[in-house]
This record gives sequence, structure tokens and C-alpha cells, in this order.
Amino acid sequence: MLTDKAIKALKPKQKPYKAADGLGLYLSVQPNGSRLWRFKYRYVGKEKLAALGAYPEIGLADARARRDELRRLHANGVDPIAHNRIVREAKALAAENSLEAVAREWFQKMSPGWVEKHRIKIIQRLERDVFPWLGSRPVAELTAGEVLAVLHRIEERGANETARRALGDLSAICRYAVVTERALSDPCRDLRGALAPKVVRHFAAVTDPKAIPDLLRAMDGYQGGLVVRSALRLAPLLFVRPGELRSARWADIDLEAGEWRFTASKTRQAHIVPLARQAVAILRELHPLTGHHELVFPGARSPRRPMSENTVNVALRSLGIERETTSGHGFRAMARTLLEEHLRFPAHIIEAQLAHTVRDANGRAYNRTTHLEERRSMMQRWADYLDALREPKVVPFDGRAPQRSA
Repeated sequence: MLTDKAIKALKPKQKPYKAADGLGLYLSVQPNGSRLWRFKYRYVGKEKLAALGAYPEIGLADARARRDELRRLHANGVDPIAHNRIVREAKALAAENSLEAVAREWFQKMSPGWVEKHRIKIIQRLERDVFPWLGSRPVAELTAGEVLAVLHRIEERGANETARRALGDLSAICRYAVVTERALSDPCRDLRGALAPKVVRHFAAVTDPKAIPDLLRAMDGYQGGLVVRSALRLAPLLFVRPGELRSARWADIDLEAGEWRFTASKTRQAHIVPLARQAVAILRELHPLTGHHELVFPGARSPRRPMSENTVNVALRSLGIERETTSGHGFRAMARTLLEEHLRFPAHIIEAQLAHTVRDANGRAYNRTTHLEERRSMMQRWADYLDALREPKVVPFDGRAPQRSA
């Protein structure tokens, strides 16, 4: 039998030779000095040779353990070489069908139609919060308990919304594995109600008409640059999403027609914002400064990039308007509330102007380009209402219902 000392003393020769250990195990010493473990056995009358690895990567004790395992298989009527081949193929197949492999395949197929920001968030969430713990698991063997453990790890750092989104991603990936015949079921479906309930946080907004005059007059007193001042003045007039406002392009604005046409950021559908006279006047004042750029509100560092997403909020804070009072997004809630409760405009007209998904009785989504004349009237009335609120001792609401187009 071999010993480690004897193995180290083996010298290469011009031709390979064997150094036997026993029970079919031996070292094949090669002319280049390498020493390879081999196990010789007979199966169905034929002599076969199984490779067990190289010394010293595989030590003497490990080589004997591998030999003994193959001998047990052989004693049970199993061909060790065929068995090892099946195991290797199964491992390779499991790697091809691992959660990470299936997830990346799913991502490549689904993501071309997504907004770039959405694509980045999903793949980063998977790479940061899922793949390190579940990526190597065969998707067919994934259990609800394993998924829940990963989600709880995310929740422990306070990222409850990220945990819910990760659950949605994993469920979509597992359903994809089912339809591509690499899994039998989606374990995520058993986790409904297992995560912490969603905490709804509304954007701060001023919705009391008595509080709006001071807010508007404070904003009118902003002493910063014209670009930010214009954005501040337009935010309550147009009540679009902050990202839509700061990314506005001159090419999408028709000052003569009084219209701003663009693709709504959330719905990815065509949207029209009728421009009241007051909004047109603000844009005409700004045009000599930024009209030669693509963007209406270019950033301070580069005219090719829009101003920072926090610019309007920072301007509000500089005026002493606290975060708890309102934000750039809060003007949408302000308009939504006052247009319906004080100016009595129909909810579906307001929702259409907010670029929300609005459906009729038959479940069809309203086209954002419809009800344009009613929305044009509403936007002008809204601008006049805000002007009236700025003036002291003026009651802007006359109690009459808005005129509707035929």
C-alpha cells in the first residue's frame, strides 16, 4: 500500500508506470512528473478505468474514499463510470436551469419592451438581493421557505417595498420556468400575505384653499434663476409628474396652439397638456434663455441633461416651505382635490388630465387625447382660480358648474 512519503518519492520515467495502492486503486506516474489516480475494475466482463483526479490535489485519503464509493456502486451492480457521467450531466443541467440562469433568460426576453429605468431596477434588485442566496438553486427545486428567507432578509433592513417587488419578480421568473417546462409550479404563490403590509405614504400636499394663497405668494417671491423660477411657477399650473416637467422638450410644446404633447412617464401613452394663457406667458419668457437647447429646463452643469430631480423641492425649502407642507409632486394632489371639490369638474376629466388609467363602464381605457376641449377649459379655469387665490379678499369660486362641450 502507498504512503504519502512513498508517493512523494516517486520519480518520473521515460514511460508512464503504475504505483499500486490496493483494491484496484493506483497512481499513474507520467513522464512529465504528474501523478494521476486511477481505479481499475471489471463490469459485465470488461475491464474499465475510472479517473479519480491528480495528486496532490486529491490526497491519498480522498483517493481511497473515492475508490471505496465506486466499489460500493460496483457491488450494487452499478457501473461507476456511467454513474459519474450521469451525475455530471445532472449537475450541468441543474446549472443551466438554476434560478439565476432562468432569471437572466426571462430578463432578456421580457426587458426589451420596458423603460430603461425599470430594466435597471429589476436586474439590480435580483443581483443584489436574490442571486447571492438563491441564484445557484435549481429553479425546479426552489421552495417557498427559501424564497421567504430571502424576502425577510430584505425586510430586515427596512426595505419592505423592495421585498414586495422582489417577490413579484421571482413569481414572474418561476411562472416563466413553468411554461418553459423547467419547473412544475411557482412556489411564490404560497407567500401571499407573508410579507409586512404595505405602508401607503402620500406626497405632502396643500389642499385647503385657505392655505394656498400664502404658498403661491411665497413661490412667486423666489429670487433664484429664471429656469428654476419658471419651473416653480409652472408646477402648480400644469400639475404633471415632476420628472415629466423637468424633462420637457421645446420640440413637444406648441405655444401658438397652447399645447404640450409628450409620452406620459408611467403609462407610456400619448398625453396632451393644454396650456393656459398664464403657462404660455411663462414659457414665452423662458424661451429666449433656453429655447436654443432641446430641454426647456436644462441642468446647470450640462444643457444636454435636465435639471436635477430635487431642484424644485430644494427651491421650495429655500422659501421656508417644509417637506411636510408640500413637494413638487404635491401639486398633483392639490389640483386633483380642488378641481373636483371646489371647481366641480368631473372626476374622469381630471384623471385623464393627470394621465391616470381611467376606464369606462366597459373596461376600456380612455384615450388621453380625448375630452381635449373640456380639459382645455378646465386648465384655463384652474389657472384663473390660482391667480384669484393670490389676490387678497377675493372669492374665486362662483358656485357655478363648469361649462361642458357638446
